[in-house]
Amino acid sequence: MARAFKLLALASSLYCVAWAQTSAIQVSSIPPTNTSAPLLEAFVSYSIEFAFFPDFAGNSSSPNTFSNNLLNNLGALTGTKPYIRVGGNTQDYALYNASLKEATNGTINPARSVDYPTTLFIGPSYFESYSTWPGTKFIHGFNLGLGGNNSAGWETLLETVPLACRALQGGKLLWWEYGNEPDLYSTSSQGPVRPPSWNETTYVSQWLNGTRAIKSQLEKYCPDMTSNASYGYYAPSLSGPNGHLKPLLTFADGLDVDQDIKLFSSHNYIGGATQPGVTLQKTIMNHSSTVNSIAPQAALKNALSYTGIPFILGETNSLYNEGAPGLSNSFGAALWGLDFNLYCASVGIQRVHMHQGTDYRYASWQPIETNKTTLGTKPPYYGNVAVAAMLGNLVESKVQIANLPLVDMEESAYAAYVGGALKRVAVVNMHAYNYTVNGTSDVVSTVPRPVRNYTFAVPKSYGGWVGVKRLQANGSDAISGISWDGLSYNWELEKGKPVRLHNVTVGEKVQVKGRTVTVSLLDSSAAILEFE
Repeated sequence: MARAFKLLALASSLYCVAWAQTSAIQVSSIPPTNTSAPLLEAFVSYSIEFAFFPDFAGNSSSPNTFSNNLLNNLGALTGTKPYIRVGGNTQDYALYNASLKEATNGTINPARSVDYPTTLFIGPSYFESYSTWPGTKFIHGFNLGLGGNNSAGWETLLETVPLACRALQGGKLLWWEYGNEPDLYSTSSQGPVRPPSWNETTYVSQWLNGTRAIKSQLEKYCPDMTSNASYGYYAPSLSGPNGHLKPLLTFADGLDVDQDIKLFSSHNYIGGATQPGVTLQKTIMNHSSTVNSIAPQAALKNALSYTGIPFILGETNSLYNEGAPGLSNSFGAALWGLDFNLYCASVGIQRVHMHQGTDYRYASWQPIETNKTTLGTKPPYYGNVAVAAMLGNLVESKVQIANLPLVDMEESAYAAYVGGALKRVAVVNMHAYNYTVNGTSDVVSTVPRPVRNYTFAVPKSYGGWVGVKRLQANGSDAISGISWDGLSYNWELEKGKPVRLHNVTVGEKVQVKGRTVTVSLLDSSAAILEFE
């Protein structure tokens, strides 16, 4: 809907009203035609880089309770703890060493990657990490990169299936995955593992050969995991809809001939960490960037609707190559995560796994202390919490999301319908406001922080008072001092458990007047309106 604004800047004030909205955003009491189908449970989920899973989870003698606390927070909001996909580039480098005492032994080759090992061995204790997070389901990734055409890789596949299935018995397994981004096998900058002739037909042949070997091993060692209800895959896990291998062609060539693909998994990043012109405002805090990035995924989802297989993003985050400092680890990235996840939900993507790794710039939390990164909760996690709060309990009720289109590319709004009725509205103000001078100095900015008013036209039956919960920080460049509804999830307070902050206002309410409700947002902040 078109919107008009009037400048009302008050330079002498700490805050200033930048724009006064004169046209209300229409919100229906029932799901409009552009509303998503009901979402799958555990919509807010994670993908953890294979090499770093023991860092995030710990082991049976030393579980990572910090990570578990953060997962529990999200589970309390959505009714299910996030599902954890253990995979990524390093799943296709991992070889098994039965005599290795440590969980992993990896070597980083800076010429290939400075962020993760491209030579990786895992030992038997690796699989202890699946025992540390009670009530969590996992997707375990097997090595197709080396397993499809390499004797050591094939032996690793056969040897690790029994270890993985035993570790994931008792309800811990969601599904399996065989190979990460196989469309890049012949072109990867980390080193090709397939010839230039690599195509969909050859990929499908190798995938079927490997998955049938996995099932054969399961029949020997974990036969209870071979029924139609317990056996299946995330696939094809390509880097995107337009890579070297085309998703639709893999299906045409028989990828699902065994009918064991339970979720169609695609990957997505909105840009690259070192791409020219990437900025916080232009690339991350930008609704158009998200819309343009997701458009091919939405088109692929629609083209695959004939399969009846739910469509998810099995790996995604802001900027590939593990994010950029000052961008992917800023509060602006938390606002991006809120907008990105809700937009994905609104176009029918059924689940989103945000990718994580030790020392990764875009990680939601750093699970251990290293010489590069401090242990702790990072800004993107707060965006994850806000998404979970917007969706609510996905187990108890059917939840649908509708995008409420706004004209400004630095703003977005969404409506959540629970059981067919309007329940919540989220508004995200992504206009950048730097808390520090130039975003890099310790000098605090003296520029007044703009405030924008957002008015929603609500149905006649929605009167009275509306609750307001805010996602906020001192600015888009902040990397600390972040809160959701007055709560901190920082390691330093209660090891990731929610702690009420006494210097943040909570319990805020705004009144519906004349069938409209208005909420004011500081630039670089977001709010969720809850209708009682």
